[in-house]
Amino acid sequence: MSSVKEILTRRPVSATIRLTVPAGAARPAPPVGPALGQYRLNLMAFCKDFNARTQKYKPDTPMAVTITAYKDNTFEFTVKSPSVTWYLKKAAGIELGSGRPGHVVASSVTLKHIYEIAKVKQSDPYCQYMSLESICKSIIGTANTMGIKVVKELD
Repeated sequence: MSSVKEILTRRPVSATIRLTVPAGAARPAPPVGPALGQYRLNLMAFCKDFNARTQKYKPDTPMAVTITAYKDNTFEFTVKSPSVTWYLKKAAGIELGSGRPGHVVASSVTLKHIYEIAKVKQSDPYCQYMSLESICKSIIGTANTMGIKVVKELD
């Protein structure tokens, strides 16, 4: 249960905005500009802060960002690492998954690739309490639905 002080200091939220923005390339142009502009948020402050937080990633890496806009025109945001499907496509060296997963194999990745992706995803807010083994199992399931075969070693 929340204390009285927490309830009184809680700021009213006007919106929660979810965007996918390339790492280090946030600009006050679409899609960022219109999404933040309609809530009268400071576009340049967001762009500078987002680009500073994502400069360790390669340019054009799609980053999922969740922005909480408050009624007093302030905001907070959390940046998640790129999606598992993006990592799998990069590791497999393909543009798209299989059109018929389970029947047609698009490509293959090793367990080492899966482990490396899991280590990166473990830093995400939603995965930080999951074990590395369960994250790996989830990634293997995603690879199977994309038509990517998981092997011990590449031949």
